Amino acid sequence: MTTQTKSQSYALPIAMMFALFFMIAFVTGLQNPMGVIVKNQFHASNFLSQLGNFANFIAYAFMGIPAGMMLQKIGYKKTALTAILVGIAGVGITYLSGQSGSFPVYLIGAFISGFSMCMLNTVVNPMLNTLGGEGKKGNQLLQFGGALNSMGATIVPVLVGYLMGDVTRATISDANPAIFLAIGIFILAFLVLYLMKIPEPHIIREKSLEKNAHSPLSFRHFTLGALAIFVYVGTEVGIPNIANLYMTGDLKINATTAGTVVGTYWFLMLIGRLIGGLLGAKFSSKAMLTFVSLLALLMVTLAILLPKDQVVSMPVFRSDISFGLAEVPLSVTLLVLCGLCTSVMWGGIFNLATAGLGKYTASASGIFMVMVCGGGIIPAIQGWAADLFGYIESYWVIVICLLYILFYALAGSKNVNPDIPVQQLL
Repeated sequence: MTTQTKSQSYALPIAMMFALFFMIAFVTGLQNPMGVIVKNQFHASNFLSQLGNFANFIAYAFMGIPAGMMLQKIGYKKTALTAILVGIAGVGITYLSGQSGSFPVYLIGAFISGFSMCMLNTVVNPMLNTLGGEGKKGNQLLQFGGALNSMGATIVPVLVGYLMGDVTRATISDANPAIFLAIGIFILAFLVLYLMKIPEPHIIREKSLEKNAHSPLSFRHFTLGALAIFVYVGTEVGIPNIANLYMTGDLKINATTAGTVVGTYWFLMLIGRLIGGLLGAKFSSKAMLTFVSLLALLMVTLAILLPKDQVVSMPVFRSDISFGLAEVPLSVTLLVLCGLCTSVMWGGIFNLATAGLGKYTASASGIFMVMVCGGGIIPAIQGWAADLFGYIESYWVIVICLLYILFYALAGSKNVNPDIPVQQLL
């Protein structure tokens, strides 16, 4: 009876954590179609069109470790409330950039939104796990949260693509309904969390007297894994972002159709995560990461080499939550299918990189959050390559990234530092 009451008492904050999982992907994914808008509205290059995405992700480099320190010092509730307020400010500035027609103001909004997303990423996973009582229930809630995260990433390019209409006339203001939706969910989440009492088991009330002679960076497999996360997030974001520019630019596909194609990439990530969850108990992280990196490497290489005029009818996820067909080059279809592969890479890399770290695992997570900035840097590099060599040719950047992930799976993930003590001293 007590357990049931406890579970019911946390129903609202659990629901808000689900909403924040959705919002992390929604606000982050907003930079994908926004890149198409600012490219046309401000006559920007492919490189400049990726600066909003860059600003959003580079914020992780500044906020990753401080966010972890906030969590330890002030707890889940205050960190989450602060993150939501920052998120409202960031998305609000994005709205103002549409009203003023200012590219610099848009970049400032994207950067501030990135601070919020980093803080929320730091808090929602452990908070949801705690609200679920940890164990199997906590893991189940995290899986549901991950599914809603993928749903947010699926919906935003489809929704904004629909709102854009004619891409040559689209402006930031056309995305206002999506921006208002984000602000509304943030406000609701803030009010609910402010009024609820949340358990705070991880606040550090006393400073530990123990001084560690090592850090996560003392482990080669973690250091290489942190770089793999940097490369992975850039790969995950770069594939759909540049595909969107390619379709609306060279191929002259309307923004609505391009949005459904990109949304399908994120939908396949949702499917991939569900499949990965089912197969995770049967295959090792090393085997899974090796397989998906090889498969993605094959599909991206084929997408580069295949004739650009080879067209297929591709099933796409549409704005009315149904499926239809879109006429796109086979190369674009292969790039979208990579969503099945990128979906499970984060978990595989994280699992391999933190294996055997013991007491260093918590600080390792903070470093991982910093390396998420690769999601801004690599797409910007790919955008620069697209300006110089062409959209499809820019995917050689992704090939290099996938080769590194494959190397990490096969060799870089081996723990060669088993002599470093990892037990917590009592």
